[in-house]
Amino acid sequence: MTQTAPSLTPQDIAQIAHRIDRPIVLVGLMGVGKSTVGRRLANLIGVDFVDVDEEIERAADRSVAEIFEEFGEPYFRDGERRVIARLMGETHGVIATGGGAFVDPETRALIRDKAISVWLDCDIETLVERTARRDSRPLLRGGDPHAILLDLKEKRSDSYAQADCHVVTDDGPHNATALRILEAIDSWL
Repeated sequence: MTQTAPSLTPQDIAQIAHRIDRPIVLVGLMGVGKSTVGRRLANLIGVDFVDVDEEIERAADRSVAEIFEEFGEPYFRDGERRVIARLMGETHGVIATGGGAFVDPETRALIRDKAISVWLDCDIETLVERTARRDSRPLLRGGDPHAILLDLKEKRSDSYAQADCHVVTDDGPHNATALRILEAIDSWL
């Protein structure tokens, strides 16, 4: 079901953007649209966009899946937290995190203290369809994606619910989701 697009004018967008005084950090399950919508949001408000997983892969010169496989998830989450802290210190733009970042209590506290956190959420069927497009998701290897994503959503929702804003995504235009994020941030500010 596609939601109605918000009707923010360019002036409204500029006024909201002017009030944002820290990075916007997008959190939520894999496939929810953090990177895609994050790029649109950054473009709308004229700031930089950074994907944490891409930064990690560039710095480590290996994929997230390879890091998981070789060193394990705890090692990855520790490095992820350091990268997020560095990025939040360098930019007041939009940062897309990996799906498990906000579940880590230290990372969540860091983001809540230094950024505006936005939980992007959507239904399981949409997540399954979106994540099937790429074979680079270590937590989905070797199992039923629907069952894994449902389990992750149940386990992580309490953590995600601690985000400053909650925005439900759908199959509508990414720009409409970016505008809904701005409306949510405007209400939160």
